[in-house]
Amino acid sequence: MKTNQVKLIVLDVDGVLTDGKIMIDSRGVEIKAFSVKDGMGICLAKFYGIKFAIISGRFSEAVDIRAKELQIDFLYQGVMDKNAKLEELLERLKIDYRNVCIIGDDLNDLPIILKSGLSFAPQDAAEQIKERVTHITSAKGGNGAVREMIEFILKNETDFDNLIENFLYDRMS
Repeated sequence: MKTNQVKLIVLDVDGVLTDGKIMIDSRGVEIKAFSVKDGMGICLAKFYGIKFAIISGRFSEAVDIRAKELQIDFLYQGVMDKNAKLEELLERLKIDYRNVCIIGDDLNDLPIILKSGLSFAPQDAAEQIKERVTHITSAKGGNGAVREMIEFILKNETDFDNLIENFLYDRMS
């Protein structure tokens, strides 16, 4: 299946970039675990020219740090109305929903999933989400689901082997 050219990938955090667990240490500091596989996939897609937005309903310093490490283009935390925030971003970027891919795992992601040209859910997403997305990854949230989605997109839009070769050459130079 050929994808429309994806210009923006929108990521949820809890249950997508993480396994959905929220760990809090004895000092009240929230701890999250992120997959390095997902991170490498994000780097590869950014090399290809795809922009990334994280839109999360919660706020976490860990997400802020990880987003900076990955050079995420747009980070929005504590967003109750993801639909309004995405509309604002698309207007700013002059991008149509057909060129947006969204990966989400729960009900608060549904309004933007229903509008996007391409949508994914991790294997362990809520059933109501899996029933409505265009694709379900074999990987669970926080365990390579984002990487799997990115590779699907890139394999459908590029000469994937050549992209990998150029990516590796660029990183070694």
